[in-house]
Formats: sequence, structure tokens, C-alpha cells
Amino acid sequence: MTKLGTTDLDIFGLNLGCNVFNFTADEPTSFTVLDAYTAAGGNFLDTANIYGGGGGSETIIGNWLARRGRRDDLVIATKVGAGKPGADEQRPGLGAANIAEQAEASLRRLQTDHIDLYYAHTDDPDTPQEETLAAFDQLVRSGKVRYLAASNFTADRLASALSVSDRNGFARYVALQPHYNLMEREYERTLAPLVARENLATLPYFGLAKGFLTGKYRSKDQPGDSPRAPRALEYLDARGERVLAALDEIAAANQVSVTSVSLAWLRQQPTVAAPIASARTPEQLVDLLASVSLELTPAELTALSEASN
Repeated sequence: MTKLGTTDLDIFGLNLGCNVFNFTADEPTSFTVLDAYTAAGGNFLDTANIYGGGGGSETIIGNWLARRGRRDDLVIATKVGAGKPGADEQRPGLGAANIAEQAEASLRRLQTDHIDLYYAHTDDPDTPQEETLAAFDQLVRSGKVRYLAASNFTADRLASALSVSDRNGFARYVALQPHYNLMEREYERTLAPLVARENLATLPYFGLAKGFLTGKYRSKDQPGDSPRAPRALEYLDARGERVLAALDEIAAANQVSVTSVSLAWLRQQPTVAAPIASARTPEQLVDLLASVSLELTPAELTALSEASN
């Protein structure tokens, strides 16, 4: 376990993405994934009010928590602000009324009295940041939310939000969820300096580059047996082949999978607390969990970084 940034939240080195619950994994299957993850020591769940259609992911998590009696053992992160108007009763945007309404709905579905980490799912330039952050601050003061975080923010907007919080004495964002992996490294240039300066923690999504970094997708002629195949194969160019070759070599040397090496590289990057990855079955969890105990050497980290430059 490690502390999440400056908070007192102890987290596992793999943040389990629950976006597949009530989507590609039904409730019984989701329960088996949660059972396997927590049996391995995992305690950090990532969901959102729009995952699984109309809060279906949160509902499954809430049902599992009630059935297993595990709420005090877990760190639960959920989100507000993304979505389409009128879709499944979710509302987009970070207006004060929407934040208050959606936080209550998430608490009901999760069957809990507090959310450990509550994200602004995506930036909302149409709502003053003062309004958004005051609404978030009220949730923290009421005890319904412990800590706040941001997802899909630019560096300028994140810096502005932190300044607004500091100026007004509001609870500030303590973590950032960006798109970041071996194939997508813009975060390092645009956001990492600010994150480090402000002592935030990073919890990257798409840690496996839409499946490409599992090593499963190696030919443009590969049949599309997965909905992810077309998007994953977009990475299969000269650079992608270099990365796969480096991953293959390091995976063989450590007797682990390419998936485990990809996530271990991400977990060992500066500012990263834990990568997010999801599993539709307990079998898919095996390689994800193995990444937590895999410590790559400085030479291995450098080889992967150079291959992906």
C-alpha cells in the first residue's frame, strides 16, 4: 500500500477500473472480479456516475459492498460532470446544482455515506470555477466526500482551479486522472511539471493504450475479434513495433506478461500513484495484479522510455 499523494488514503498499486461493470460484465461476473481483486489485496475502485448506463457500475459496486460488508476496507472513487443531457437521468457539467444532485445519487447507488475521492470527470468551461469548487467544498465540509480530484483537465485549467481553491479556502484537487501510457506521453510535457509542483498524485487511465500494450494486437490484418481491436491497432507503426519488441524482451527476462511490464512502467513513473486498468473476468486480473509487485530496473525503465520516444 502507498499513500495517495498528500491524503491519508492508503491505496493498492493497481486502481481497478469498474467501467466494464454492467457493460461487458454483468453483476455476477463483476462480483467475481471484485472478489478476486480484493482477495489479492486490492482496495481501490474507480467508477463514475455514467459508467454502466445510468449508474449501473455504481449500483453493482454498492450491491457488492452491502453483500460483502467491505466498505471500510476500500477506497472508492467516482465522478461527476460527463455525459449527455437527458441520458439515463445523468446531467453533464459542473454546475453547483448538478454536483449536489449527482453526488446524492452516487451515494445512494454505492450504498455508502461518503465518497473517498470525487472527480470532476471533465472540465466545464461554461461554469465558473468558483461555483464548481464551492459546491465540491461543501460536499467535503459535510463529510459526504473526503477528497477531490480532476480528470481530463489541461494544465492551465488545473492550475486555475487550484488557485481558485487556495484563494477562497476551498478544498483543492489532490489528484489528477489523465490519459497516459507508454504510447501516450503528452502528459509528461504538459501536466507532470504542474502535478509535481503542486504535490498532486496521478492515476492514469487507458494505461494499456486501449489494449495495444497487452501485446495482443500485432498485425494490421488481425481479425477484429474485440471491439478494442481497431483502436488498438492505430498504434501499430514503427514506434509501436519498437515498444512491443522492448516489452517482449523485458517480459521474457522477468518471466511475466507484456501487460504486467506495461503497467509496471507506468506505476514507476514520477507522480504516478497507481495506474487504472479494468478486467471483465478474474482471469484477466492475473496479469494486472502481477504488475504491482514487478519492480523494473532503471535500465529496463529507460529501455522502454527510449523505445516509445
